[in-house]
Amino acid sequence: MAAPSPTPPPRRTVLGRLPLPERNYVAEALRTETVGGVLLLIAAVAALLWANTFSDSYDSVSHFHFGPGSLGLDLSVAHWAADGLLAVFFFVAGVELKRELVAGELRDPKAAALPVVAALCGMAVPALVYAVTTTIGGGSMDGWAVPTATDIAFALAVLAVIGTSLPSALRAFLLTLAVVDDLFAIMIIAVFFTSDLNFLALGGAVACLVVFHLLLRFEVKGWYIYVPLALVIWGLMYNSGVHATIAGVAMGLMLRCSLREGEKHSPGEHIEHLVRPVSAGVAVPLFALFAAGVSLKGEELAGVFTRPETLGVVLGLVVGKTVGIFGGTYLTARFTKAELNKDLAWADVLAVASLAGIGFTVSLLIGELAFEGDAEMVNEIKAAVLIGSLIAALLACVLLRLRVRKYRALCEDEERDEDESGIPDVYEQDDPAYHRRMAAIHERKAAEHVRLAEQAGAARDEPDGPA
Repeated sequence: MAAPSPTPPPRRTVLGRLPLPERNYVAEALRTETVGGVLLLIAAVAALLWANTFSDSYDSVSHFHFGPGSLGLDLSVAHWAADGLLAVFFFVAGVELKRELVAGELRDPKAAALPVVAALCGMAVPALVYAVTTTIGGGSMDGWAVPTATDIAFALAVLAVIGTSLPSALRAFLLTLAVVDDLFAIMIIAVFFTSDLNFLALGGAVACLVVFHLLLRFEVKGWYIYVPLALVIWGLMYNSGVHATIAGVAMGLMLRCSLREGEKHSPGEHIEHLVRPVSAGVAVPLFALFAAGVSLKGEELAGVFTRPETLGVVLGLVVGKTVGIFGGTYLTARFTKAELNKDLAWADVLAVASLAGIGFTVSLLIGELAFEGDAEMVNEIKAAVLIGSLIAALLACVLLRLRVRKYRALCEDEERDEDESGIPDVYEQDDPAYHRRMAAIHERKAAEHVRLAEQAGAARDEPDGPA
């Protein structure tokens, strides 16, 4: 008698339900980013109005210099925003990456494969689209990295504006995509946009980072120690020739994001919770205010679609991002023999992929670095980033609105808490105590229904009053 064939292992689910702690973390993080995204949107509109209505005052404020010149830090307002404020943004990105690596989606290599491959494809394909466009048109390859970045805050602002709430699996996928995207954007900035190195300053920055790490390891407490040290590290990194935002990333990666016994939140999560509102609500909007102020004259807007560099940026964001992320996700699922969450469809992945084509903050930064010294080209590249992000946002809005009823139903199911335990019902369905609580609730409701029916019947049987 032939031995029965072994049962094949269950197929891994792509974009499955998150564990409850991860779901709560993602919801809290994206709530802050959504508010920051709305502020970012307001700042971008304000910058465009200011630059196109009172261009002289915008230029004078943006190019106003201040800071200690003896330390090499006599910078313009726009420069302080790009190199100083964005260091806070990249610090938060560093903490997010560290947390994802030790407690989030990236801690399991099998689970990490999907967002990592999707993010890599979502950066490689836009760069390829830019390269093909500029090669055919005879343009400059310097801006190849501009369309590779995703702006999570701006993407969430679009969701808030159109009134669409994504299911937690899609929200986590978008957040993890952005975290991995930020990591590779940081690597691109560090490798390709580093000027002549000052090894003395770089050595000082590394030495201070070692001190920063030792203080964290020995659990020395006190913001009055870390904040001044962080400023010294930033200043040395800036003077080293390495882009100063790398200092923020390095410090963020050093924070401990794993839980110890008795801890409700790790130090990294606690500090991220404190700094994220500053990043999303102050640093990034102020950067946008002084980076998004581009001239939108008719001939310059028309030039976006005729100049190969700017057309490459637009096509990279709109076409490259969508094709790269969707294709990377589909191929990863296909070759790993995983199956998509039964509550979702590939159309949902396509919508999120198109939403990731909104590349604002980091794209503007890379555009400034790629064409530094060519003010006209920088202005046109920024206009291309804005137009490409706008087209990607409109495309995402159409795709998301087609599925908005499905998303609302899924979100309601995820939030439902009929037994009022404080934990969504979908996370308690395997708990016998949950079923006992629900049975008691149903008994009370049934008893209340019977009581109301008896009262109604008694009211009908009562004789009318005297004629």
